[in-house]
Amino acid sequence: MTGWRLASAVLALIFLGVIVPASVASAASSAISATPIIKYRSVDPGSQVDKVIWRGGLVLEGPEKFGGISGITFIDQTRFIMVSDRGLFVSGSLSHSDDGRPKALENVKFTPVTNSKGAPLPKNYSRDSEAITSVYRNGQPVAVRVGFENLTRVADFALVNGRPAGAAREVVIPKWISAIRTNQSLESVCFASSASLIAGSTLLLLEKYIVDGANSGWILGNRDKGPVSLTLADGFKPTDCAFLPDGDLVVLERGIGFLSFTMQVRHIKADQVKAGAVMAGEVILTGYGGDIDNMEGIGVRIAKDGSTRLVIVADNNFNSWERSLLLEFELVE
Repeated sequence: MTGWRLASAVLALIFLGVIVPASVASAASSAISATPIIKYRSVDPGSQVDKVIWRGGLVLEGPEKFGGISGITFIDQTRFIMVSDRGLFVSGSLSHSDDGRPKALENVKFTPVTNSKGAPLPKNYSRDSEAITSVYRNGQPVAVRVGFENLTRVADFALVNGRPAGAAREVVIPKWISAIRTNQSLESVCFASSASLIAGSTLLLLEKYIVDGANSGWILGNRDKGPVSLTLADGFKPTDCAFLPDGDLVVLERGIGFLSFTMQVRHIKADQVKAGAVMAGEVILTGYGGDIDNMEGIGVRIAKDGSTRLVIVADNNFNSWERSLLLEFELVE
């Protein structure tokens, strides 16, 4: 246990008081318990923080196999699929209270990430799934696309009744990306929405592969393909991305501050997301201290009121001093 992470947990749970004790307010769904988070940077749900609106969050706890959540995607207003860096899909529905705050994970099911023969991945080195995105055909989600680091690769998994099923189907990626065999390779994979200039293509962003002073990436597609990069943000590395319904892009970035993690979300306009571009964007959300943890995944869902929500999840690395968090924010129109 490193000192700064332990101190971060103590600060989060004792001094900042952002978590409602489980004895006061707790909801459970299947094997996952969800304890509400009320405050974010000292504001209540419904209040603006930076350029978004805080809608609430959850501290998630479950059986021993639950944790290491590295990515999240939504296939409709409530149904989600998360991926763990130990090769596990976690799928279910995110429910909300009457006032719109995240309430619980319901109908949760754990499914092993499989290889091309349909068998669970054999070794930890091959299980390090770090990103997940929904693949659409004719407006309907038909698969999820998963990015892996260490044994760097991308694979598709069919959806059956809204859950991943069947054997992995390899997605061909550039050899220079698959040749990077570290835990700081492929962290971000996102399928472009229909309004995007690269609709139907997939954006890949590497966590730590810098060329010409920018984070490297690649666009996979039949018509739209080629290199793309993201300007460096001092002290931050990209950990996930997601496209918005209007074609814009959001990128989640993580850093390490004093005794804790930091994070920020950048909003990048659709016309910047194309092959050959150096994307920059605008920071719309920041986080630090006990309000966050090791934030690694970002997903987009459309709420019942039509608003666009960003759902950000934390990877606890299967450590007792880190937390599995789910935080939800609304984009300001």
